[in-house]
Amino acid sequence: MSRIGKKPIEINDKTEVTINDSEVIVKGPLGELKMSYLPVVEIKNENNEITVTPLKKDIQTRALWGTYSSIIASMVKGVNEGFEKELIIEGVGFRAEVKGDKIVLNVGFSHPVEIDIPESTKVEVEKNTIKVSGYDKAAVGQLAANIRATKEPEPYKGKGIRYADEVIRRKEGKKTV
Repeated sequence: MSRIGKKPIEINDKTEVTINDSEVIVKGPLGELKMSYLPVVEIKNENNEITVTPLKKDIQTRALWGTYSSIIASMVKGVNEGFEKELIIEGVGFRAEVKGDKIVLNVGFSHPVEIDIPESTKVEVEKNTIKVSGYDKAAVGQLAANIRATKEPEPYKGKGIRYADEVIRRKEGKKTV
């Protein structure tokens, strides 16, 4: 039994949820999100609560039950409050800037690295911090992961791009005799 799937998802007054044959559309003050789903679960919108119930009792259905419930909860939270990830740049001469719909990273390579910013996300750069925010949880997480992947933090000096809440395990360098 899915503990996440059993819980109903509460909807506030600002949010509008439409459920078609195989698609869930969530509209809110920040934007609109769509998700298509397999017909192995039944999704209902009653009394400002969304309930997800499985139609079969096999392994795939039980797995998708909790997954769909979690995704819909993230969609509802995203269009109301939004999501945010914060990254920190560490290193001498490492910097980032936003140019139009791209973020340009100068992180020790011979060339600047440009990453496209999706429409559903915003990027703000202040000194050595990058804030990625938006209403689509997957897009925010993927953009933050792509930025971090350009220069992952190394364990000796900690140089690179890391999440604000990430702890880098430091290694001791070579010892001299």
